[in-house]
Amino acid sequence: MHLVSYSQAEEGSFVARSSSAAREPLDPALVRLVLILAVGAIAPALDSTIVNVALPTLVRAFGASVAQLQWAITGYLLALGMAMPVTAWAADRYGAKRLWLIALALFLLGSVLAGTSWSVASLIAFRVLQGIGAGLLQPLLQTLVVRAAGPGRLGRAITVVTYVIVVAPILGPVVGGLIVDHASWRWIFYVNVPICLAALVLAARGLDETAQRRGGPLDVLGLGLLSPALAAILYGLASAGAKGGFGGADTVVPLAVGLLLLAAFGAHELGQRKPALDLRLFRERSFAVSSALLFLGGLSIYGGLLLLTLYYQTLRGDSPLLAGLLLAPQGVGSLLTRWTGGLADRIGARPIVLLGLLLAALGTLPFALAGQGTGEVGLSVALLVRGAGLSAATIGIMTAAYHGLRPDQVGHASGATRIVAQVGGSFGAAVLAMVLSRQAALHQALGAAGRAAAFRDAFGWSIAFTLLAFASAFLLPGHEAARRTA
Repeated sequence: MHLVSYSQAEEGSFVARSSSAAREPLDPALVRLVLILAVGAIAPALDSTIVNVALPTLVRAFGASVAQLQWAITGYLLALGMAMPVTAWAADRYGAKRLWLIALALFLLGSVLAGTSWSVASLIAFRVLQGIGAGLLQPLLQTLVVRAAGPGRLGRAITVVTYVIVVAPILGPVVGGLIVDHASWRWIFYVNVPICLAALVLAARGLDETAQRRGGPLDVLGLGLLSPALAAILYGLASAGAKGGFGGADTVVPLAVGLLLLAAFGAHELGQRKPALDLRLFRERSFAVSSALLFLGGLSIYGGLLLLTLYYQTLRGDSPLLAGLLLAPQGVGSLLTRWTGGLADRIGARPIVLLGLLLAALGTLPFALAGQGTGEVGLSVALLVRGAGLSAATIGIMTAAYHGLRPDQVGHASGATRIVAQVGGSFGAAVLAMVLSRQAALHQALGAAGRAAAFRDAFGWSIAFTLLAFASAFLLPGHEAARRTA
């Protein structure tokens, strides 16, 4: 099996095959490639939600405060954000297969060491190592899939990638709950070991190295501006989410510094022939709109998932395991829309995104009307619809993001989309946590009824953001325009 790599000279044939490839079945070699890469992406996708569920257990195990242990999550997030921008350059310089194996090995090593942690400081350091590996894996996964699939088969190939993105965070609470209830906290990290080992063996035996290695110079100044900018922004958003507001100095200062560094990065990059991240991608309408939708999607996927987890655990009083099981219908729903990838290849991404976002809003609506004692059956059906909608929308958005791009732009596009999605997810969690906190304070005198009202208001905001994304999705190019630029 070969990882397909397209050069500038092949651009014409790359485009010409687009319309006919949309009607052809997927090459077994491509299916095998996507499955191998998906195995490698499972552990990082599960890891964050498992650790979130287990945070109270870690607090007890280390005898530390929640604020101290929160750095195990924040440090991972910062390392992930700082590693993402270097992926495109490193893949071209050292080869995609080699980088994939290195990233998996880093994540594996970080997981093993985190499981042996003897103090909060050691845990934070090893989580940073995990974050570096995850930050390399996520954009590299998209780059390899997009280059191998080509535009005509992109929707079907990207479906597997979105399963990992959408389903893994939903299954994470179930796995985390099982570990917390029945095993040592160290298995929160050791659970990654067999997955990573299997992924390493599959990748070493099943992936061929890409032939194209441009190996251009590293834009040191660009990365020196972008990586700290992302770290500062993500830290500020994490602080805002933890404290339920954007007013504190530990939120405002890092956000301001991050935005200033980001502005300096933009000014620097536009004059570079070999940029760290090609900002000219945003001149493509489909990519620009898809990036905006990925950011807004963070409010629906990650922010909404935070609300759902808190709804079951804090308002209804369910255990982490039971809460995870009650969220499982959302994962099942995401599996029901696997056919939308092929449909996006044939009719374009816009109708798929619109349908998906509409279903996501409808699936969230019952929670905006629910209370402490609302029946579980009706909410499970709503989660099924919500999961189906989020999965379809994510498949469509990711497919649309690559329309009109040259093969040599794919690596930069993968890095940019993962960065936007990561920042959007952090922003979504921070905003909805702030809304929930303020509404809870406003309704505090009403007791349990007030807490239920706070959740209804927060879910209402989540629906509003989803509808904003729905309106924005009309700006995606139609099918004929996408085919002309694909």
